[in-house]
This record gives sequence, C-alpha cells and structure tokens, in this order.
Amino acid sequence: MGTVACAQTTDEKSHAFDVARNLETFSAIYKQLDVMYVDSLDASATIGAGIDAMLRSLDPYTVYYPADKVTELRQMLTGKYAGIGAIIKHDMKADRIVIDEPYEGMPASEAGLQKGDIILSIDDSTMIGKSVKYVSEHLRGEPGTTFLLKVLRTSSEISKKEKGKDSKGKELKFKITRRAIQLPSVPYYGMVNDSIGYLLLTQFTEDCSRDVRRAIVDMRQQGMKRFILDLRDNGGGSLQEAIKIVNMFVPKGITLVTTKGKIKRSNNEYKTEQEPLDTIMPMAVLVNGNSASASEITAGSLQDLDRATIIGTRTYGKGLVQQTMELPHNGELKYTVSKYFIPSGRCIQAINYKHTGGGYVEHIPDSLTKEFKTKSGRIVRDGGGITPDIIVKGDSLPNIALYLSSDGLDSTEVMHYYVTDYIRKHKSIAAPRQFRLTDADYAEFKQQVIASGFKFDRETSKVYDELVKIAKFEGYYDDAKEEFDALKTKLSHNLERELENNREVISHMIENDIIRAYYYQKGGVECTLDYDGQIQKAARFLIEN
Repeated sequence: MGTVACAQTTDEKSHAFDVARNLETFSAIYKQLDVMYVDSLDASATIGAGIDAMLRSLDPYTVYYPADKVTELRQMLTGKYAGIGAIIKHDMKADRIVIDEPYEGMPASEAGLQKGDIILSIDDSTMIGKSVKYVSEHLRGEPGTTFLLKVLRTSSEISKKEKGKDSKGKELKFKITRRAIQLPSVPYYGMVNDSIGYLLLTQFTEDCSRDVRRAIVDMRQQGMKRFILDLRDNGGGSLQEAIKIVNMFVPKGITLVTTKGKIKRSNNEYKTEQEPLDTIMPMAVLVNGNSASASEITAGSLQDLDRATIIGTRTYGKGLVQQTMELPHNGELKYTVSKYFIPSGRCIQAINYKHTGGGYVEHIPDSLTKEFKTKSGRIVRDGGGITPDIIVKGDSLPNIALYLSSDGLDSTEVMHYYVTDYIRKHKSIAAPRQFRLTDADYAEFKQQVIASGFKFDRETSKVYDELVKIAKFEGYYDDAKEEFDALKTKLSHNLERELENNREVISHMIENDIIRAYYYQKGGVECTLDYDGQIQKAARFLIEN
C-alpha cells in the first residue's frame, strides 16, 4: 500500500512540475515577442489565439468567453437576449438584409414588420452593404433602448398612390423599443387527433419544464390519451430541466442520471423528486441526428425505463457534462467536467477526444459498444447516441425542392419573392391545418419559377455525364452513341415537368412559409402535423399498440 501511495505522490509531483515548466515557457515566449517582435502585438488577440488552440485540443464544448463574448454564453444557457425578436437573412437578389420571420408577440411583430422588409438603416447608420452579423448586432442592445428602423417594403400589390414615389416599393419607418427576448422552448403543442397530443420542445432552457407541464395538463383536459414528444433538432441544454420533464412520466425516487468525473465533486446522482403527472399514458418520443445532450438524457431515460417508444433516427451522441466558471477581468470558461450515465448504466457519448496536444477525435465503432438492459430486460447499447426502438427516416426533399428552399443559393429567391408577394396580396388566410395553395396559386408560382431562369443541379445529368466520360475512355461510346443520345433526350431538363411532378412537396414548403407569416412559428409547426412522415408514423404506432 505504501508503494502505491509513493508512486501516486511521484506522479503528482511530476505532473505539477510539467504544468509549471510549460506555463513558464509560454510566459517567457510571449514576453520576448512583445519586446522584440518586428510588429506590435495585440495581447488580447495573440494570447486569445493561444487559449483557443489549447482548448481545441480538448473537446468542442470547452470554450473560453472573453468579457465581450459573455453575453453569447448567457443567451445560449438561458435562451434570452435583448432585441426586436425576428429572424433576418441576406436576400441575394437584392443584396440586402431583410426581415425573414418576426416572432409572435415580440417588438418586431408588434411594430408591424413583415417578411421581406428590406432593412435600410438603424437610427442614422446605414445597413446597406452590411452583413447579417453586423445588422443583427445593431438590432440588439440594452432592454428599454429605442431606435428608429427604416425599411423598404416591396410588392407588386402596393397601391398606386404608394408606388407613385418609388416604383420599387415604399419606405417605412418604425420606432422600436428593444426588450428581453425569450425564445420559446415550446413553440407548439396541440392535438394531432381526438386522442393524441403532440408537443415540440426545441431547447432545454431555464423553466422549460414548467411550459411542458402546463401543456400536458391542457392537452389532457382536451382528451389526450396518448402523447408524442418531439425532440428532433433539439441540441439540449439544462440537465435539471431534462430530469424534471422525465419525472412527469416516471415515479418519484428513481435515479435517472449519474455523472462521473475526475474529481469527487463532479460525481453526482440525479433522481426524480416529484410525483409524476402520468405513468401509464402511451408515449412516443421523436429524435434525429441533431437531438443531443439533454434530449438524449430525456429520450434515453424514457427508453431505459420502458416508459416510451423512441422513433426516428439515431441521436447525436453527446454524453459530456459542462459547467461554467468566472475568470479574471469578467471572462468565463465553459468546460467539460464529467460524463453522464442514464438509468441502464450506459453512456451515450459517441466520440473519444484524444488529448495529445494535436487534439484529434476517435469515433467509437459499433463493434466496441457494450450491451445494457432496460427495466424490462430489452437490450440497448452505449457509445453512439440513442438508437430508436423504431427507425423512421425523416422526409427527404427532391433535388428541385432543396434548391428552392435552401438559403445561400442563387436559385432560392424565387420562392422567397413569391411568398412575400402572396403575403402582401392577402390580409388573412385559413387556419394552419386548413390552408392550401389553390391550383391557380401553384400555376402562378410555376410561371414565376420558369420566367426567373431558375436552374438546379440534376443528379441524373451528373451520372449521365460521368457515364459518357467512362464510355469514351473505354471505347464503347461510338458504338452506343445512338442509345446514349436517346437516353439524354429522356433525361433532358424539363423544369415545368419537375415542378408538376414534385408539386405536393413544393406546395407544402410554400404553404409553411406563408402560414408562418400569419400564424408565426406556432402555425408553421401545426401545418406540418398532417404530412410529417415521422409524426404520422408515431401516431399510427400509438393507435395500433
């Protein structure tokens, strides 16, 4: 025993010496460069780069926030910021920053800003030619501060009197007061049908469990007998909030999460502390590859306890726990302190981060994962996120729809302008689950797409060109030229045909964009309930089982 203790002491002394030696070397190098280097050094930038490089060798969740970036950390942890409450984006055709989506009940929507409004200036500062980040920083500020926002509202339906001064649209001025913006953690909940309730949880921010509880109580009063919890694209957040949400469906006193770190104070157990709302109502939890951290704690705990059926695709695999500490001069450090383990005893961390100075990662292969058992004895595995009980891939978009909807592509603006114009023409529309584009509406959209010169990459054309290239190289092309020409004719680009063949998917995309302008994010989620394949699969499963 004495030999082991002696060895430990020697190792600790050696480690302490290495730390002191390297810190002294770093300090000596910087001091010499600061005096002798050919150019003056910016201490914040140079040392900051050194800190960032050191942290990159650890894991992507250990991050240094200098004083001027601490606000970003606060927003990430709480979901709060001070501003106008709107999504903005770059309109490529106009080369301007525009309002893309005001949030319900926020200063932007209350002032009357609309999708497509081009931001011209904030107070006396022009926003023309500025980046999204630059404009966003100027829209944000201290709660209670007021500014003048000038926008250009374009539309073919602006009245002739309004268009008389400017054929391109009308300049509008809004006096807006910034306030604290709390992004909704539950943007929508409601009944899929008479007996199935649905709730979308987008983030685990402070007190989100309170909103979830209220929603569940409300839906039970509406007749909910089965429940779908949607955690797709939920990147996580508060561990405590995840515990509270799982506690609504499992008994008091159950250990849900155990954290284990290098030092004793990082080791903790988290148990359910309240009486549950319902322990027998059938549940399905939707997840995908972007469901991480607290989402995986929630889904994995409900799976381990056989309390819910997990549906979707394998989750991200983040089983690391972070905490924050204050640093000198008002900076903060967010750093990894432990790994978490869910009820079956498994850790779902998918990546080992190697701390060798270079900082590389090692994905845990499926062959090296270990078996664990749920409460009823079903086999589950560690080391790669949560594998759903029922694998259901998300709805895929055809190539043309992807190009029509994706930001950052020259071809996307035709849909943006059609939706913006539609909004200007219609003061109101039907309820989210009733609204549909008419045949005339879609015909008008098709004509606008064709007239715009819209182009998109077609995978069949790429494969054909590659086949021709190989055939020529191998000497088969000349003999089969007639067949190649016939195939090329059949594969020829026919935009109108593509738009018609994919009408259902494209129509849903347009409808969703339009609905969000009238009913905000809540309406946008509601309108997807009847055609989202994973939601429909979950609903059928709950009815049939």
